[in-house]
Amino acid sequence: MTSHPNEDLLRRGSTAYAAGDMDTINELFADDVVWHVAGRSAIAGDYTSKDQVFGFFAKLQELSDGTAQIEVHDLLANDEHGVVLAVESATRSGRSYSGDTTHVFHLRDGKVTEFWDAHTDQYAADEFWS
Repeated sequence: MTSHPNEDLLRRGSTAYAAGDMDTINELFADDVVWHVAGRSAIAGDYTSKDQVFGFFAKLQELSDGTAQIEVHDLLANDEHGVVLAVESATRSGRSYSGDTTHVFHLRDGKVTEFWDAHTDQYAADEFWS
């Protein structure tokens, strides 16, 4: 069975993110990408350009001393949307965080145009990142 091209795109992006390959991530994002981070923590908000999204990624790594990572459990995609089921983890100031999350992507013309995250326990994520 052949995978959907958008599933391949998300798999490529997940692999690139895990490797710190921001050049590949840059290729996969539309110029006007919008990135929605849920919650009320220091990292929550809407990031409305590639520069802002890459700034968000840098802040995650800065706050976690480079320990923030995502373990992908499954990927699903169709012509317009993709979903990544994952566990996010990080260590910060001697505290560890690990939580289930769902990442939802809007995809167009082989590019990520918009992103939303949904944590199983948003309160725990907010507490950790605040």
